[in-house]
Amino acid sequence: MSIDLGRARTFMTSHARVLDRRRFEALTGGDAARDAIVSGLGAYRNPDGGYGWGLEPDLRAPESQPGAAQHALEALADARANSPHVTALLDWLNTATLPDGGLPFALPISDPAACAPFWAQADPAESSLQITAAVAAQAHRLARWDGSVRDHPWLQTATRYCFDAIRRIDEAPFAYVLSFALQLLDAASDTHREARELLDHLGRFVPPDGAVAVVGGAEGETLHLLDYAPEPGRPVRDLLDPDAVSADLDRLERGQREDGGWAVDFTSYSAAASLEWRGYATANAVSVLRSNGR
Repeated sequence: MSIDLGRARTFMTSHARVLDRRRFEALTGGDAARDAIVSGLGAYRNPDGGYGWGLEPDLRAPESQPGAAQHALEALADARANSPHVTALLDWLNTATLPDGGLPFALPISDPAACAPFWAQADPAESSLQITAAVAAQAHRLARWDGSVRDHPWLQTATRYCFDAIRRIDEAPFAYVLSFALQLLDAASDTHREARELLDHLGRFVPPDGAVAVVGGAEGETLHLLDYAPEPGRPVRDLLDPDAVSADLDRLERGQREDGGWAVDFTSYSAAASLEWRGYATANAVSVLRSNGR
């Protein structure tokens, strides 16, 4: 790998929140960090079983939210950790699910201070394919080794909602909808044959270089193929040209900044979130590059 891992570690020590420092430790060989990730998530956990308190850096309100659930499940999946609290989280997701099987993009927020407007202004009565797919994708990843997730009825309900919504897509969707739908289908393809067929259905919207501009986002904001296809050998990679994958790995390698960390190209809504996203992005970048042999 051509990146400077030492400088990346220094960046994480200097800038990142404890949870992402533990994620970084876990992916660079610190097995003890896996247990620390489970414990660290406790700081964001609510008595109702959900998560809030800024686990999603631009959603800093304390209430349990689907966006925070996505990040909790992602941290556990990345660490391949079993949490005694995961069933309570899935039970909470069940209570937040609307009658059609989807999750609202966000639930009502009591204090919108430093929360992104798209979270604060979301309609809690309307299901969102974007957030439902984002949460379910991470649950399917965690389900690879946690049977309590695999067998939980919420995952079946959310997966069915997403499959039906994806099948109805007949024009290029918003970049984040496309990205999270692809992530879900890739993760679910281990257990649902239908997911592979739907991957082909969405494949026509994936450009040759894998880069999808975020319409309405920050200037230059773009989702890249490694955002939705980070793991080698997965079905979603069949949609992509190997040369495009190699070029995107080069892009990610070049993204390390002088301070050792990676940056994000989207807008943050507080000074804390700006730093926290960089720590999150740096842990992700090192994880993707290592898993792809860089």
